[in-house]
Amino acid sequence: MQRIRLRYTKRGRLRFTSHRDFQRAFERALRRAEVPMAYSAGFTPHPKVSYANAAPTGTGSEAEFLEIALADRRDPEELRALLDASLPAGLDITDAVEASTSGLADRLTASVWELRLVGVEPQEAGHAVSAFLAAETVEVTRLMKNGVRTFDARSAVAGLEVVDVSATAPADRPQDTPCAILRLVVRHLTPAVRPDDVLSGLRAVADLAPPVPAAVTRLAQGLFDEESGSVTDPLAPDREAVLAGPSKAAGPAAAKAPEGAGSA
Repeated sequence: MQRIRLRYTKRGRLRFTSHRDFQRAFERALRRAEVPMAYSAGFTPHPKVSYANAAPTGTGSEAEFLEIALADRRDPEELRALLDASLPAGLDITDAVEASTSGLADRLTASVWELRLVGVEPQEAGHAVSAFLAAETVEVTRLMKNGVRTFDARSAVAGLEVVDVSATAPADRPQDTPCAILRLVVRHLTPAVRPDDVLSGLRAVADLAPPVPAAVTRLAQGLFDEESGSVTDPLAPDREAVLAGPSKAAGPAAAKAPEGAGSA
């Protein structure tokens, strides 16, 4: 059985699809692309698909991940192209790698988010960010499955800053209306702190209230590097293992090969 790990996006209007909607669309894409899926045992077999830490409904994402198990081997890049062509535009498969290591979910310990606050001056947002970061705790309230819960939104935030829009692409720059762009790095703790919780925290500490709902996009998720404050690519270990595999296997034979011998 072969395991393939995929990165996919939720863009444009499809950011409003729920995780269940995506599951249905993805399973249809598997059938259209005639992917030789491995199935679970029992009375109601289902394709072996593992989803990891899906973004909330209404948020965009450039970095969603899942893993599938195949009954027959396939080239990851060819499989990626087939699945991408079988999904609607906006749900795009952007990367695929054979799973050569364990624990994909364990590598998703933090996310990088972009929050676009249309109608908010960057200077006003900067004051609110400073107040949020200076606070030891920022309590927010959210309705959860078990009722209303109050929790600290500050402890999960590893980084929060106002992005200098002069360094962004022209298409990303605000035009006639002021627009503050925040870059948020949040650890995946329990309870999970979401971008809207951080926005609630900014409202609580600095009365920052955008006139329209923020446009939120996950830019990356992976292991959080405490030293650099960055989030690493969770598929990198699998990619490195695939690249290292042939050289390790060919190591002894290569040592015995005649000098100057090369591959065809």
